[in-house]
Amino acid sequence: MNANCRSEDCANVSRREALRRGLYGAGGVLMANQIASGPSAIAAPAKPAVKAKSVIQIFLWGGMSHNDTWDPKPESGKEYMGEFGDVIPTNVSGIRLGALFPQLAKQADKYSLIRGMTHGNNGHETAAYLMQTGHPPGGRLAYPSVGAVFSFFKRHDYKGMIPPYVVLTRAQGRFSEEGFLGPGYKPFATGGDPNAARFEVEGVVARGITDERQKARRELLGKMNTMGNLMAASPEMALAEQTKDAAYELILGAGKEVFDLDQEKPALRDRYGRHTFGQECLVARRLVETGVPYVVINYPGGWDTHSNHFATMRRQCPQLDQGLAVLLQDLHDRGLLDSTLVWCSGEFGRGPKVDWQPPWNGGRNHYGRVFSVLVAGGGFKGGGVVGASDTKGEDVADRPVYPVDLLGSIYQLAGIDFTANLPHPDGLDARVLPEPSDRVKSAGLLTEIM
Repeated sequence: MNANCRSEDCANVSRREALRRGLYGAGGVLMANQIASGPSAIAAPAKPAVKAKSVIQIFLWGGMSHNDTWDPKPESGKEYMGEFGDVIPTNVSGIRLGALFPQLAKQADKYSLIRGMTHGNNGHETAAYLMQTGHPPGGRLAYPSVGAVFSFFKRHDYKGMIPPYVVLTRAQGRFSEEGFLGPGYKPFATGGDPNAARFEVEGVVARGITDERQKARRELLGKMNTMGNLMAASPEMALAEQTKDAAYELILGAGKEVFDLDQEKPALRDRYGRHTFGQECLVARRLVETGVPYVVINYPGGWDTHSNHFATMRRQCPQLDQGLAVLLQDLHDRGLLDSTLVWCSGEFGRGPKVDWQPPWNGGRNHYGRVFSVLVAGGGFKGGGVVGASDTKGEDVADRPVYPVDLLGSIYQLAGIDFTANLPHPDGLDARVLPEPSDRVKSAGLLTEIM
């Protein structure tokens, strides 16, 4: 029996309410089965208060090593730390990072680290699906990603011109992010490179075509469209004109301006870093400023470092450190961090023990038993650590955090009922997150930092 649940209360708690309270795990499953055969269920929980109006997800696809970055184990020796044995203190007492993250070390009061993240899955596709849907892979339903779920639940509140679910710059294709919700909830992938001289956003900024030429084309089309002018009074033509005007506003008006980084001061662009990831972080900030609910940055190049690991980390970690640290500071300075939730994670981590054998020659392999996640803003407290790995970073030593715990916390801070039903086209029973009876592992929401 849960210590916080009196016997007279537990008899009237529904399985859905058990999920909301974070009563998964072995005890939670048994409890949910007892509840299911007990008295009638009460109503679903009230809609939680909204703290996170927008989310920026930085997806480190391929999986970033926790030992080398946000959960270093300098005492474990070269067999585990390889070429990165140095650690640095942060501005929060007791929290240390790998030495490649000096800027994030100065921002530790703005974020918290989950060092007990776990799911045990070592496959790219299956682990990505698990981390971004909360549902175990291999079931008969293809569930939507967290971004598609946001797009669905925010569809009536968000009225912006930019699509509600944006990916910078390319979808990874590990799974269909829209799931059974259908193509209307597929993310808008910008394409292009925000660090290029011209950020060629797919369908918005055309390659080799200036704004002046686009305007001239629109004017010419208007002059030639005599039939449309004659039928302008009809409802169908009026709707077509509205759609066309909206499209041109995206291409030539306020929509396009969101992606125009020339509107930012050069000094700020320099602070973010004149590399693709740094400029993606700046675009993400501009998108949430306009109210876009969900933005994903798929890290360019990825972190799949079976070989050439340490050279890749020396190149990418400073860019991640720079872009993410400045993003957090910039959001804070603009009063946006309280309403913008930022989370940064891969689908899993990398093996804590370095693989020195050929052909890897100092690589790290897939590792889902324990890894680290960074969360900030949107209702998450800064300066905290949730969970811990053991002395060599091989297993969870304290307070495991499972995908349903992380995603459930994000949904709750965004005011989304994660026990709610999702509309399946065939009318099948489908919910935002699994119920306790689905036998998923959980240790509860991240209440320590919420």
